[in-house]
Amino acid sequence: MKKILIIEDDDIIRDNISDALSLYKYQIYTAVNGREGLHLAIQINPDLILCDIKIPLLNGYEVLEAIKNDENTSQIPFIFISAKSNQEDIHKGMNLGADDYIIKPFLLLDLIKIVETKLLVAN
Repeated sequence: MKKILIIEDDDIIRDNISDALSLYKYQIYTAVNGREGLHLAIQINPDLILCDIKIPLLNGYEVLEAIKNDENTSQIPFIFISAKSNQEDIHKGMNLGADDYIIKPFLLLDLIKIVETKLLVAN
């Protein structure tokens, strides 16, 4: 079973994503802040990470940098989910090594398609 880590401080968004992906038989782990998310990523070595940018303790950019700088986690596909929709924010995320950038609000079916595609490519 593929493991997905969701790092999102909004309870409703985190729960909706978690519930939707659970229906597709993914093993879901969640974190409410960047520090907890980074710790979980190192501990469980997920198959994919979904991460908001504006999260407490470590922002999404800082989490991504730490993930990419650790040889044990650097190959994990990383997708930003964010309301930050200007080109500068998107380019910053992609330049740091994000595999995709999904702008909130989004359709859960679109998210699931992107997740499935990234997991197929990663194998």
